Amino acid sequence: MIHPYDHGNSFLYFFSASTSQEFLKNCYQKLNLEQAEQKSYENSYPFIYYLEHGQVYYEQAEKAPLIIKPILFFYGLVHLVKACILTVDPNYPETTSVLAHGVSTRKRKKQQYNFFQDEVKFQKSGLFPYMGEKMFHMKHLEGEKATMGELFSQIPELNYLYSQTEGRSTFLEVEQKKDLYLLPKKILDCFHMTESRFIEYMQSKSDSKIELQGSEETALNLLMKNINTYNYKPLRYSPENSKFYFPLAKEGLIDYPELLIHYLLLYNLSMIARYETEWWSELIKMMPNKDYPFIQSFLQITAKKGPYLIYQYLVDKK
Repeated sequence: MIHPYDHGNSFLYFFSASTSQEFLKNCYQKLNLEQAEQKSYENSYPFIYYLEHGQVYYEQAEKAPLIIKPILFFYGLVHLVKACILTVDPNYPETTSVLAHGVSTRKRKKQQYNFFQDEVKFQKSGLFPYMGEKMFHMKHLEGEKATMGELFSQIPELNYLYSQTEGRSTFLEVEQKKDLYLLPKKILDCFHMTESRFIEYMQSKSDSKIELQGSEETALNLLMKNINTYNYKPLRYSPENSKFYFPLAKEGLIDYPELLIHYLLLYNLSMIARYETEWWSELIKMMPNKDYPFIQSFLQITAKKGPYLIYQYLVDKK
C-alpha cells in the first residue's frame, strides 16, 4: 500500500521522542534484537536529528541557486538514509569506515569530458554498500560501477525527456488495478522472450510473488501481492502521477532500488559542483548540450522523490 506523502510535513510524525522511541523499539523487536527497549531510548534523538537535518538540507536546496543544489540535496539524502539505517542497525555507526561515502568518481578528463559516460565506482566500505546491505539486503557491491547515463535511464520521470531528446523510451507505462498490473505485450518483443520466459525473468528480479493471470491481446496481466512501497522491483513508481513503469534496460541496474540510484547521481553531481567549478559553471551558463536538461530535471525530481522514498521505507516499518 502506498502511503500518502506530504512533502512539507511527512516526517513530523516522528518528531517526538516518545513516538520515535516506540517506533524504533518496534523495529528492533521485529529483528529480535537484544536490549530493544534500551537501544530505542538511546537512538530516538539521533533518529529525529537525522530526519530533521535531512529535511533542512532539502528545504534549503529548494531555495538555493542551481550551482549548489546538488551538494545540499546529497547531504540531505545522506542524513535521511542514516535515519533509515538506525531502524535496522541500533549500533550505527560502529566504526569510522561506515562513515565514508562508499563510492568514488574518477579524476576528470578535461578533454572531451562526457557527463553521460562519467562513472561512479562502488567501494568496499562506506555508506553506499552499507545502506545496500542493511536496508536492501544487497551484498558484494564492491568493484561494480555505473555511468550517469545508465543511472538516468532508471529514473521513470525522465522517460519523457528521453523520448523528447533521443526519440526512445526508457520505460513502459504499466496500468494498475489493485494487485493486478497490466504490462503492454510489446515488452516481449523488446526483451525477445516468450510469456513464460518473461514471467520467470520478472520473478527472478522481484522480491514478491508474481503470477500471470492470463493475457489480453495487448497486455499481460500480472498478479503481484505485498509489494513493499520503497522498492517495487522490477517496477518503478512515480508519485508525481501515481503511475507504475517497467524499465526497458534489462541489464545492470534494474536490480537496484531507486533510492540507491538517487544516491549515486547526487554523489557525483555534488562532487562535480564542488570540484569541477569550470565545467559546472559552463554547463549552467551556456547549456551547451543535453546534459543540462537532464541534470536540471533530475534535481527537480529528486527534490521530492528522495524524501518520498525515505518516507515510504520508514512507514513500511510502522
